[in-house]
Amino acid sequence: MGFTDFVSDAGLTLANNFLSTRSYIVGSSPSQADVVTFKAFSAAPDAEKYPHAARWYKHIASYESEFSTLPGDSNTAFTAYGPESTELPSNPKDKPEEDEEDLFGSDSEEEDPAVVAEREKNLAAYKAKKAGKVKPAAKSLVTLEVKPWDDETPLETLEANVRAIEWDGLVWGASKWVPLAFGIKKLQINLVVEDEKVSTDELQGKIEEDEDHVQSTDIAAMQKL
Repeated sequence: MGFTDFVSDAGLTLANNFLSTRSYIVGSSPSQADVVTFKAFSAAPDAEKYPHAARWYKHIASYESEFSTLPGDSNTAFTAYGPESTELPSNPKDKPEEDEEDLFGSDSEEEDPAVVAEREKNLAAYKAKKAGKVKPAAKSLVTLEVKPWDDETPLETLEANVRAIEWDGLVWGASKWVPLAFGIKKLQINLVVEDEKVSTDELQGKIEEDEDHVQSTDIAAMQKL
């Protein structure tokens, strides 16, 4: 069967029952199955009404900065996952009305115009919330090493030229001079970059354009924030 939606009471109940015995949508670790399912929610589930779905949602939210690195197919629709049967309560009085299960579509040939209008309103609100959800920018902390030509290279000028480079998504941090050999010191400087805006290869090339002071550059360390 798979998930149907995460807006109607029926869809959320289905997800809540499915996640009552699972930590992840597929397998025993986070994957793209969790990512695409998470993104299909317009907001966090009500913790009192859907405790298992809310617990899963909060847990997956902690991986949001790592979504692109999780294994699996990010192009798979969330409806491809979920239970093989409804997993809803079997007691008829506990079952949602058909109109709730059929929030985004109906097989009925004749529908009450008020029901159709309400369904379209809910669908529009769901799409608006999803479109307005802004994903935080992925950032990396980088430690860059800049080597001068020799011990006669003016180090203060070298560092000033490095810090003079401005780039949208680039923030320079602390620095220090690290001894190499024969009185030569290299500049070790920290920086934070937005991954989608700043290419470290291009940044290194920009620094190495200062041929009067810079011999070479190397990335000593990099970690995702």
